Amino acid sequence: MSKQLLREFYELCDGGVCQDFLTEGEKRRVSEGAVILTGCLQKYGERNGNGRVYPEKTLRREVDNYKKVVADRRSVGELDHPDDSVVNLKNVSHLVTDIWLDGNKVMGKLEVLPTPAGDILKGLVNAGVKIGISSRGLGSVRETREGTMVNEDFQLICFDIVQEPSTPGAFVGPSKRSSFSMNEDITRHAIENTKEQIILSKIYDLVGL
Repeated sequence: MSKQLLREFYELCDGGVCQDFLTEGEKRRVSEGAVILTGCLQKYGERNGNGRVYPEKTLRREVDNYKKVVADRRSVGELDHPDDSVVNLKNVSHLVTDIWLDGNKVMGKLEVLPTPAGDILKGLVNAGVKIGISSRGLGSVRETREGTMVNEDFQLICFDIVQEPSTPGAFVGPSKRSSFSMNEDITRHAIENTKEQIILSKIYDLVGL
C-alpha cells in the first residue's frame, strides 16, 4: 500500500482547565514571558477526529522514536500545515521539549521559539486568537468496521500549530495561569457518519466481516 500524509487535529484548552504538567522551573519561565503548551497530542486504540484508528504497538513505537528526536532538540513543528512531509525551518514556530504515554494518550510539552513564525504564534496566542495542534505523519491505511485503520508503516513526523475552522472545537485560548494547555479530548470528525461509512458498514455486513 502507498503511504499518504496523515494529519490529525486536537483541541487545545481554553482558560487553562487542563491538567498542568509544567515544572516549577517552567512555570517561572512562563511568568517571565515564555509560552509553553502542555497536554494530549495523540491517542491510540480509538477512532480519532478524522475517523482513523492508530494501533497501540505502532504509536508506542513512534513515540519511542520521537523521544530520540526530542532529546536531540530536533523536534520542531511549523506554524500552519504544509502539504508535504518536509519540515521547513523557515516556518518553524515551536519545539517539543517532552513527550510520553499516559494510558492511551500521547502527552507532550511544546515551547514557542523566538523565530519569525514563533513570534507570530506568540502574538496570536497573547491576542486570544484561537489555534489548534495537529500531528503530521506518513503511512498507509485500510478500511475496517471500526474505522480507517492506520497500518504499521506509519511514521510520525512532527506536531504543527494550525487554525482549522472546519474542524469543530480544534482551538485554544490563553489560560488563567499565563500558560497554555492542550485538551485531552480530540475533536469529533465532521464526516464521521457520511454515506461512504454507512455503505461500507453495510457491505461488511453482507459479506460477513
